[in-house]
Amino acid sequence: MSIIKKLAGETVIYGMGSVLPRFLNFIVLTPFLTRELSEDLYGVYGILYAISAFMLLFLSLRMETTFFRFGSEEGQLNRVFSTACIALIGSAFIGISSLTLFSDWLAQNFVVTVSNSPYIKLIAIIVLLDLLTIIPFARLRLENRPYRFAAIKIINVGVMIALLFFLFKGLPFFAESGMAWANDFYHEEDKLTYALWANIGGSSVMFVLLLPGLAKIKWQFDTALFKKMFWYALPLIGVGVAGWINNFSDRILIGILAVGDEVERARTSGIFNACIKIAVLMQLFITAFNYAAEPFFFKQAKEQESRLIYAQVAQLFTIVGCVAFLGILLYLDIAKHIIDEPYHEGLVIVPIVLLAYLFQGLFYNFSIWYKITDKTWIGGIIAGLGSIVVLGINFILIPKIGYLAAAWSQLACFAFMAMASYWVGRRYYPIPYPIGKMLVYIILALGVYGVSEWLRPMFDHSFFILLLVNTALLLAYLIVLWIWEGKSIQQMIKGN
Repeated sequence: MSIIKKLAGETVIYGMGSVLPRFLNFIVLTPFLTRELSEDLYGVYGILYAISAFMLLFLSLRMETTFFRFGSEEGQLNRVFSTACIALIGSAFIGISSLTLFSDWLAQNFVVTVSNSPYIKLIAIIVLLDLLTIIPFARLRLENRPYRFAAIKIINVGVMIALLFFLFKGLPFFAESGMAWANDFYHEEDKLTYALWANIGGSSVMFVLLLPGLAKIKWQFDTALFKKMFWYALPLIGVGVAGWINNFSDRILIGILAVGDEVERARTSGIFNACIKIAVLMQLFITAFNYAAEPFFFKQAKEQESRLIYAQVAQLFTIVGCVAFLGILLYLDIAKHIIDEPYHEGLVIVPIVLLAYLFQGLFYNFSIWYKITDKTWIGGIIAGLGSIVVLGINFILIPKIGYLAAAWSQLACFAFMAMASYWVGRRYYPIPYPIGKMLVYIILALGVYGVSEWLRPMFDHSFFILLLVNTALLLAYLIVLWIWEGKSIQQMIKGN
């Protein structure tokens, strides 16, 4: 089996573990919650998970990537596994205590009002459970056990969905049937609390299923090893924080900087949070790729043709990413019904954010050089500059154009980071990326989308005809790609 074909296969399997749960979240939880929660409450929901993502990134100490770097060395797996797990347990204790202690301050300054303080404490539980599963999941990836990885992830989201439907639909049904216990538990105003408890339930089951992996810990903390791991990871923490700013800070900034009172700002954030879920379909593909590619890149680093392989992977990624970009946009008239109609006013951000996520995926490809060469500090600088771009655009433009500023800031940020990583990488670890071809794929995809929008007024009277036209455009794009690159793609997939 060719190396690239193996990577593609693992991307599909990891996609089942990392993307399928999120896809289920997309097609089940997003339509459900956007209909059950008001726009302002859904805005608070998005802000809470932005805080959760930040705490998870910061408290994880970037031990996942560090585990791949040091755990892939021969004979070091168990020692690195034990040290990393113990480090995260200590980090989790400190971080979760801080979240609980400062819950009122966080709620008042970032979640609109102090009345949202109890939600912060529930988020702390979710972060704790997720922290304790990071290294066991990383070990499954390093040991090439994607099926177990996928199974646990799918069970997690399945439990979460089941609990959510029980709390939102089952409890009121039993309460209306006159069951006293249901009346005691169900309160209409606690729906956001129920959503968070459903997440806690799913994460708890996931943690229990990973306990056999945690049992492998010998509870030996290697101080000298941890120092090496920490100094390797320190710049990556900066990269992670910058990544959070680039991906999640907009929910919070919209809630703070947008025009209007507290409820109106939360509503604006809720509309952005809902519409960005459609663009997340692109990010799901990128996530699956990254889950498979990161350990793959480290394992290939010492191979003779590793740089050629990296270039081919980036080329294939761009092709698939452009197809995903077009596939979502050309069928947006269908995909938009995933979210409730009051949120549709924000659909204008979807093309912008989709393109931003495509550049984010290119950044993941172009950034492998600084992880392999242990120059993670350069990655930290690039990500930090990207964050400055995001914050600058958001602080200046959110008060003027609202959530549109957040979308444009993401595109500007990831485009900059991808280009910067590529150009700096040419000096330290040159890889023969076919940049010219990759740019043509992207420009051609943008052109096809432009033609679709130009034709829309002619066929807008008929939904069916509009879909036929867009399907023809997508097929035309695929045919052009196949005529141009079909033989090259077959050669890359069949073997190197």
